[in-house]
Amino acid sequence: MTDQQNSSSAEDALIARYFKPLATDPGAFDLGDDAAILKSHGDDIVVTTDAIVEGVHFLPDDPPDTIARKALRVNLSDLAAKGATPAGFVLTLALRAAEEAWLKPFAYALGWDAIQFGCPLLGGDTVSTPGPLMISITAFGRVPLGRMLHRTGAIAGDVVVVTGTIGDAALGLDVLKRGAAAAALADDVAAGEMLVGRYRVPQPRTALAKAVRDHAHAAMDVSDGLAGDLAKLCKVSGVSAVIEAGSIPLSAAAATLLARGVVGVEAIVSGGDDYEILCAIPPAGLEAFRHAGQTAGIEITAIGKIVAGSSAPCFLDKRGDRITLPRLSYSHF
Repeated sequence: MTDQQNSSSAEDALIARYFKPLATDPGAFDLGDDAAILKSHGDDIVVTTDAIVEGVHFLPDDPPDTIARKALRVNLSDLAAKGATPAGFVLTLALRAAEEAWLKPFAYALGWDAIQFGCPLLGGDTVSTPGPLMISITAFGRVPLGRMLHRTGAIAGDVVVVTGTIGDAALGLDVLKRGAAAAALADDVAAGEMLVGRYRVPQPRTALAKAVRDHAHAAMDVSDGLAGDLAKLCKVSGVSAVIEAGSIPLSAAAATLLARGVVGVEAIVSGGDDYEILCAIPPAGLEAFRHAGQTAGIEITAIGKIVAGSSAPCFLDKRGDRITLPRLSYSHF
């Protein structure tokens, strides 16, 4: 048996042990084929993909279960913002070593989330790498024909709405890196742990997918920062926006850090990894959208309005003065 055959057998054993139990959809064929079948059921199939890389999207010492959950959930967040219901995913896993102590909790958490969100594993690939650990997931969702929501479509007069709270994940990363937020929250362990949890394990708003589809003119998830992602939505829609910074929903921990001057507004609106939904909703649909959020237990907050124009969105302080933002969002390059 050649080295290549040995390697192939080891890979097959790894897949069978850790990932075959996750492939519950009949179209996955128990991961025994080179491809899978995803039935459309007469819907459009929405496709999204995101990779997370060690040292960029998660820290080298992050627990493997949180890495698994983040890898899947960032993709589920995209589907939710498109109004899509999860249907399945494929996984590419680049590992430095096949260690049970890492793979077992990773696969368990991934399987748990696959069940929780109704998004089974359909297939994928495992490879070895001398470089940083990398997990890439391509997720599939379903929407009624022609009903996928786009970034385009926002019009002047729409209300700018976000789900959940903004800025927690960026502050959680600062806590993990022992930055200013960590020092300020040294006596409040629970607050620090909450922020870290928001960074490590996003909460995709899949329960709002239908409401987004039914009520929003345009939507996307907040992955790179509220200010930058709003600018992207406005640009492709050919509009601008005016945002009241004081209306941006904050957790108690983030509000405390902001009030004490530990962080500024930029850290809140330009930090990445929130994975909340940002959408433009006509005023007539706002109450229904809020009701959907209340039913799902998800906070819905109106933070401003879409206006005519082509300039970058404007963030105003409580006095109505424009806030200067040195950067709008996280950028890989």
